[in-house]
Formats: sequence, structure tokens, C-alpha cells
Amino acid sequence: MSDISREGKRILLALGANLPSRWGEPPYTFERAIALLQSAGFAIEKVSKLYKTRAVGPGKQNIYYNCVLSGQTRLSPAALMRTAKAIEAQAGRRRGRTWGPRVLDIDIIDYRGRRLGQSPIMQRIEHRVPGRLVLPHPEAHRRAFVLVPLRDVEPAWRHPVSRKGLAAMIEALPLPTRKGVGPGLAFSLPPCNKNA
Repeated sequence: MSDISREGKRILLALGANLPSRWGEPPYTFERAIALLQSAGFAIEKVSKLYKTRAVGPGKQNIYYNCVLSGQTRLSPAALMRTAKAIEAQAGRRRGRTWGPRVLDIDIIDYRGRRLGQSPIMQRIEHRVPGRLVLPHPEAHRRAFVLVPLRDVEPAWRHPVSRKGLAAMIEALPLPTRKGVGPGLAFSLPPCNKNA
């Protein structure tokens, strides 16, 4: 797919947190992270509702908050990932166990339909390299806490690899996974700076 055919396609980011950050509880963390993304050149076009979801990771964990953003940027996928990781660090995130509790997680779900680092072996969790960018996000289609808020901002989105739509992907998830995503909560953000 050429860059020209990607024009108009949005970049999708997912935010998640279940611990207070340096900036406060997760909703306040998201507000600050969104402002920093805009300052770094990510022009936000849409923000989903804020969802409460059951933790997927091991042990007893706090409820997660999740949302999805859509927008555009001149940053490359790698530069956007570095920006996201820098914002996570500013929030106070320290690398811990996979699926453990965290103060902020920012994932690139889709970057204008690009495919990067996709191979059958890299799709398996035990073969993933921490910090390596894979597009689209290799777990997005298995995560109700991504797919449900994604439906708020891009209801017609199709997975760039499988070409499945959101309704089909959500329906394919186990019922407990789908039911683990709570109703959308009011999420009041400052007006988006579309000129960022």
C-alpha cells in the first residue's frame, strides 16, 4: 500500500492505566498524556469514552481505565513510539512484568494501515522482543478493552491484516472478556488542538 493510498487514514493510540501516576488518578494521567501528545505533534481528532475494565494480568489488580485516540502526525511510527514511551516515563512508569499494573501505557494500535514486523513467529507472545514496534498492534484484535473504545472513534475500522471489522472481532472474543469492559464514563478533556 502506497503512502498516497494511506492519506486520510488515521493513527490510533490506546491508553491504559490502573495505578495513580505523578499526575494523579488515571483520568488525570490521560488528560496530561493527551496534552503532551498534542505538544509533540500528534493532532488528536477523536477521543473515545473512558472505560473501566477488568485487569487481564496475573494476580489481583486494580480496575483499569482505557481509552482510544485517533489523529494524525508527521512523526514516523518509530518516533511516535519513542514519544509515547517518553510520556510514560514522565508519568512515572517503570518497566515491570508483562501485564502487570501500570501508571500509564500508550500503544500504537494502527498507523494508517501500515504493516511492520508482522510474521507468524513474531505474533506469538513468547517470541516478541520488548520495545520492538509491530504494526498493527499484535494483540489489538484480542483485547476488548481496545476494540470497544476503538468503536467509539473509528466504527468502520478494519484490521489491516485480517481485514475483519470491529463487530466481528468483538463478537469472536470470549464472553467474559467482552463483559469485562464496563460502560463508557464521562471523559471531559480540554479542546483538541487540531493545529498541533
